[in-house]
Amino acid sequence: ILLLCVSGMRAEPARYSVPEEAERGSFVANIAKDLGLTGEELLARQARLVPEGEKQYFQLNQHTGDLVVREQMDREELCGQSEPCLVRFEVLLESPLQSFRAEVRLTDINDHAPVFLNKEMVLKIPESAMPGIRFLLESAHDPDVGNNSLQHYSIGSNEYFRVYTQRRSDGRMYAELVLDRALDREQKAEVAFSLTAVDGGTPPRSGTALIRVVVLDINDNMPVFTQSLYKVSIMENSSQDAIVAVVTASDLDSGTNGEIVYSIFQNSEENLQTFKINPETGQIRLKKPLDYEEKKTYEIDVQATDGGGLSTHCKVEVQVKDVNDNAPEVIITSLTSSLSEAAPPNTVVALFNVRDRDSGDNGRTTCELTGEQPFRITLLAADAYALVTSETLDREQVEEYNVTVRARDEGSPALSVSKTLFVRLLDVNDNAPTFTQAIYTMVMSENEPAGRSLGRLRATDPDAGENARVRYSLVPPPTGTLAAASFVSVDAESGTVRSLRPLDYEKVRAFEVTVRAADGGSPPLSAQAVLRVVVRDENDNAPVLLHPAPDSSAAGELVPRWAPSGFLVAKVVAVDADAGQNAWLSYELAKATEPGLFRVGLHSGEVRTARAVTERDAARQRLIVLVRDRGQPPRSATATLTVALVDDFSDAFHQLGHDPASREQPQVAEEEMLTTYLIASLCCVSSLFLLSVLVLTANTLCKARARAELSPPSPSCYADGDFASDGVGGTGTLSPAYRYEMYLTSGSGRSEFRFLRPVLP
Repeated sequence: ILLLCVSGMRAEPARYSVPEEAERGSFVANIAKDLGLTGEELLARQARLVPEGEKQYFQLNQHTGDLVVREQMDREELCGQSEPCLVRFEVLLESPLQSFRAEVRLTDINDHAPVFLNKEMVLKIPESAMPGIRFLLESAHDPDVGNNSLQHYSIGSNEYFRVYTQRRSDGRMYAELVLDRALDREQKAEVAFSLTAVDGGTPPRSGTALIRVVVLDINDNMPVFTQSLYKVSIMENSSQDAIVAVVTASDLDSGTNGEIVYSIFQNSEENLQTFKINPETGQIRLKKPLDYEEKKTYEIDVQATDGGGLSTHCKVEVQVKDVNDNAPEVIITSLTSSLSEAAPPNTVVALFNVRDRDSGDNGRTTCELTGEQPFRITLLAADAYALVTSETLDREQVEEYNVTVRARDEGSPALSVSKTLFVRLLDVNDNAPTFTQAIYTMVMSENEPAGRSLGRLRATDPDAGENARVRYSLVPPPTGTLAAASFVSVDAESGTVRSLRPLDYEKVRAFEVTVRAADGGSPPLSAQAVLRVVVRDENDNAPVLLHPAPDSSAAGELVPRWAPSGFLVAKVVAVDADAGQNAWLSYELAKATEPGLFRVGLHSGEVRTARAVTERDAARQRLIVLVRDRGQPPRSATATLTVALVDDFSDAFHQLGHDPASREQPQVAEEEMLTTYLIASLCCVSSLFLLSVLVLTANTLCKARARAELSPPSPSCYADGDFASDGVGGTGTLSPAYRYEMYLTSGSGRSEFRFLRPVLP
């Protein structure tokens, strides 16, 4: 891009010309043709004009490439007497960014006639003036330049004078009146004639003034200046009323004829507005401040007149010296205020020119950037610069820049100016979201209802806008693994984690899912974190007895009567499916026949004698042991033990009430009662069976007797022909093509018969 900009900036500007006062819309040139572009390319590249000043005098037709006049221009108003009069501008193209300099010269037209500031001039000439003496006349003013400016003077016919046209060093014309014939006041006291100033235009224009020559009596000595040409210089920053020069003239006459009065001769209105002279001392002073950039040289005609009316002239040439009174100007021609953070180095941000109205070292400028920023300045052409990026940009570190361009001249003291350019970086999705933790651990209670919030995930993205909008989701687990994603859900916007269903700690104690945070960029960037959910156990399981078995009747244990204190009677074993404190079990004796005889270990579940067994203790003891966990609220189970106190083990079965055949599984009295119930039930079932057989036999005999009393059925009932029984014959209502199946109920002699369905052939 930079190479394109450099190649596009032409070292020599394109030059055109147009007459001043040209009408709006007047054709100047076809810029597209000069640039080698078509109108479509100009339109596509958004060609536009950037004036050097504040006012735009031309406009560009993007469709045709024609440069036309936008506003009428007066050359004299824009440039005064300066020549050439140039209007400069730049043609700016985009995609790629290019700049072309151009200048249009305003050619002068003869739209002004010469004008005398005084329409009547009075000259006092003594009658003793010798032929050939010259008198300076006031100059006419013509703002046109070149051939259209004032070219020569002429006077009306008379017998005493002729006029010569002279050229000053700055090119302006002035008139000198030459005496051809001696004057005689007694013959003619006053001579009058016209002075005509003519320019070189086509057609020529002219201006006229009247000259009156008053013939004076003899004053034979004229004032004489010490110098015919005074050359002085003055600084442009000199204060008002500062002395410019002092001119001195002397007159040999005496009295009033020797008294000299100084005056500035009317040769330029600008001189009269800028300088003044003391008529007595000849001191020339400033009436207003000077400006080297507006005018560098002044030529003043000073006239010294004595009391007798004789006068002489001298020239004062004033050179204005430049001082560094103008700071440089930074003119922005193109600015990209919004720049992508992905822009590579050397991307053009702005084009600008630096201009200083001073001259010499005072007008030479340098350009620099203040502060440490990722930009630099590249020189494209004389006083034309480009602001480009010097390194890669990162919006997340610095979102916007205030780039200060400082232009400094080489004057003494140096003057400088600063211009601040605002550059905002546009975001690119170059940062993935970041979780605040790599692993999130959350806790949910066992059997917790669905929809309960477990916590919140949080991921941040340093990008902006949609690129920083983070959405959360669960990563689907691999096929064949635990579907942990069905246990919880993650809110896409807030990252809140919620349970989807109650969980059982005894089945799922903890699980992990992978969570993804993706931004809204294109393409989106994402990050992952692990969500570990720990299920907190609740006391939802009561202790389960392993010994004695919970579904058996009271277990029997034998204790000899000689057993001492601490004798191990039995051990109650229980487990709890819960975990932690909810699974810590304690044992205690809830109920006993003799509470003081036995004790239970709090944590071991061992049942031991609390004292020695005595003869007074009952031979049969019943113990209920309570097993309790430490959950909130606690859950419990009970175990029942039957203990027999025996002298020896031969009478153990008698004490417990069991048959020797069932020694392996001792039964209590309730089991004997169950056997009795089973025998009674078997007898009842057998009786019902015998009764059913008898009823079935009797039913069969009754049917046989009923069939014997009825007449035998006719074989034709089941034939394909007509029925031969009573009431149904060949003339009956039934068609011989049908037969019907008939069924009779068994048992009663009053059985009915019914036609169920026809049997079709």
